Amino acid sequence: MKRLLFAACLLATTSLFAQTPQTFEITADDWSEGEPPKDVFVVAGLIKVAPRDGNKALVIDPGTELVDASAQLGVSAAGSAKIEAKILAIRRGRSTPRFGVSVHGMSGHRLIINPAKKVLELVRNDQTLTSVPFVWTSEAWVKVKLEAKKGGGDAWTITGKAWPADAAEPAEPLIKHEEKGLKGQGKCAIWATPFSGEPVFFDNIQITVETAPAP
Repeated sequence: MKRLLFAACLLATTSLFAQTPQTFEITADDWSEGEPPKDVFVVAGLIKVAPRDGNKALVIDPGTELVDASAQLGVSAAGSAKIEAKILAIRRGRSTPRFGVSVHGMSGHRLIINPAKKVLELVRNDQTLTSVPFVWTSEAWVKVKLEAKKGGGDAWTITGKAWPADAAEPAEPLIKHEEKGLKGQGKCAIWATPFSGEPVFFDNIQITVETAPAP
């Protein structure tokens, strides 16, 4: 009886302090064109709301200064995190942008489509951890999905996918990477470096993060 009571108390305590997943769906259709709302935390670059293909989208604009532009969205994770987005970028001549999404703040993992190298790559702290060949089409919507999932102990699995927006999602990830000892903290974000001098559009952004339990 004492063992059952202890187990029940342990389960209740575990549930009380368990991390809680939160989901956010971000579209710009209800926003005014121009400066984005405060829910979009611009870290660097020129980011605005603008029309594209009959809808509104978040846009990373090249502006007058070339930077690795980014904006953070949703709330800060305290555990596993996932972001999916639909992105349209544009080639000009031989110049192509690079673009993608990230989890766990500025020092977290980024899933980047790099047309100049013809790859989809997983990057952290400006170091490419792994990459796979990827064919990108200018001015066509592409979907990307990045997930960092905490396993047992201090193990983490980071997976990434990219596919044409008008096609079915791949059943298996294109990129899979194992790490240990990650903090798992920080917001998800969108990223682009508009080398081509053309805007990069982000739409239908979906975020799911585990958050710390309420005190």
